[in-house]
Amino acid sequence: MSTDPAALLRIYDDQLRTDAETPGARSVTRLGPLRLATFPGGRGFISYRDLEGADAERVRGWVGEALEHFRADPEVDEVEWKTRGHDVAPGLHEALLDHGFVPGEVESVMMGPAAGLAVEVPLPEGVTLRRVTGEADVRATSAAADEAFGDPVSTRRADDLLFRLAHDPDVEIWVAEVDGLIVSSGRLEPVPGTEVAGVWGGATLPAYRGRGIYRALTAERARSALRLGKTVLHSDSTEYSRPILERSGMVRVTTTTPYEWHR
Repeated sequence: MSTDPAALLRIYDDQLRTDAETPGARSVTRLGPLRLATFPGGRGFISYRDLEGADAERVRGWVGEALEHFRADPEVDEVEWKTRGHDVAPGLHEALLDHGFVPGEVESVMMGPAAGLAVEVPLPEGVTLRRVTGEADVRATSAAADEAFGDPVSTRRADDLLFRLAHDPDVEIWVAEVDGLIVSSGRLEPVPGTEVAGVWGGATLPAYRGRGIYRALTAERARSALRLGKTVLHSDSTEYSRPILERSGMVRVTTTTPYEWHR
């Protein structure tokens, strides 16, 4: 399996955009090249394969129309517009800002062969790994991830995750525990009809970082991906997780920045 960034970026654009980004959505509406997805918990999401060569005026028009689509749904109170660093998108940044979207942290889009991550990683003493499926465990995992990121505990994110699990039995949630306390977690999301699985939601409590726990969780998910016939892994990574994935053989193929609007 190649680790050439250009080849992996082609896989990303061809296999991981549009339908692959909206599993579990309650509805998806098309607006030109845009896909406007509404998820459980009042979350809107906007993405696309590309902007079809549109100029800045057309792009601005799409931003306004997309936002009005979500404004019209009283259950939606937050919207994410997902941008990529390699896209040709004239005037998009300015149009998003003018419509009240706020840019979030720039993340690295990481890709690479699953076999490179499916290695044995020694766990610190007292740390165990397991896959969770029950509602109580899923809610505890979501709350631990919120804590790890310094966010308030969100029942909506937990509801969204439970909805995904109920509608996609291939999604897996893995946790690392110490004496019953969830200290790290992450998801594996095989992408139907592709050779790719996503590794998402990596979150480790600050007191347990730097011990190899996240890397062990990633290795476990890589082994599971290979069992499911997925040979390429993909992740949007913060600067915490990017170096770990790079050491395992994944490469950065582009960047992604979420722009968020809140009602």
